[in-house]
Amino acid sequence: MFTTRPARVEDLKDITDIYNEAILTTDATFDLEPKTEEEQGVWLAGHDQMHPVLVAELDGVVVGWASLSEWSPRAAYTGTAEVSLYIKEEFRGKGAGRRLLEDIMRVGKRAGLHTVLARITTGNTVSIRLHESVGFKHVGVMREVGEKFGRMLDVLLMQRTYPA
Repeated sequence: MFTTRPARVEDLKDITDIYNEAILTTDATFDLEPKTEEEQGVWLAGHDQMHPVLVAELDGVVVGWASLSEWSPRAAYTGTAEVSLYIKEEFRGKGAGRRLLEDIMRVGKRAGLHTVLARITTGNTVSIRLHESVGFKHVGVMREVGEKFGRMLDVLLMQRTYPA
């Protein structure tokens, strides 16, 4: 059974390794170069109570992470965040992603967010279905906004608004 908890500095190696795996092998992120633990440490330090990072564990091993990040620094967007979710390859499709997404959405609601956005490469049907299953709706498609692995990629924008 997967459990989730807030990320700690001690998780940086696992967080970095999981993200770098996604950078090098998937189009789920548009980063092209692997990150260092130092870079990810700066990223983690930039998160706060309203913009948390959670990790998923199985038997004490970090197998994935999810974050809510500031959508825009402009003041009117204070109640809006973007969700990110990455699972170690051998644990994909086993429930860790669902657990992380459900839990990060609960934490976001408690933190006072109003809207959470997700940007998902259009071919990533597993991620699209997962987000739909927790209440995200399709907002639109941004055509050919990224290039990775020699292909121009479209991005689906999805949104979930918390009920008042």
